[in-house]
Amino acid sequence: MLDIGLSEITVIGVVALVVLGPERLPKVARTAGHLFGRLQRYVANVKADINREMEFSELAKMKDEVTSAAKSFEQSVNEQTKAFESEARAIEKTAAADSKIDSTVSSTSQAELIAKQEDGLPPSKVTAPMSPESAPPVNNTVVMPPLHPSESTLQSFDLGIEPPRRHLL
Repeated sequence: MLDIGLSEITVIGVVALVVLGPERLPKVARTAGHLFGRLQRYVANVKADINREMEFSELAKMKDEVTSAAKSFEQSVNEQTKAFESEARAIEKTAAADSKIDSTVSSTSQAELIAKQEDGLPPSKVTAPMSPESAPPVNNTVVMPPLHPSESTLQSFDLGIEPPRRHLL
């Protein structure tokens, strides 16, 4: 703060002793110390207030940046949502058009099949695709025939894996 050396402090002390005298010097020194302490606390409070204001302004700037980033993110999400919805509508329209075409084709081909059956002709090779409800069930199981007549249908296979051995101590 102030650049005061030891020699300047001794000069000030000697002058104060001569001017104030030995009786009032301790009271004045005590009062000066209290005032100096108050001054230091006041300066520290002012510095803290300035620092808080600076941090507040930085936080306000950061809040504005985060808010603008959130708004831009929200806008991009909304744009992507609209694009997705328009694509979904387009797909639904094409699916609806395809189902109308399939229903007319299947009704026409069914009528042709009935007419050919009545005429005694074999059905044509081009038929309408089957719906999942009318398709035969799929069986994913594989039945292996016995290799030898003495073996049963349930066979076990040795994979060459031995169980762990337990050593007795």
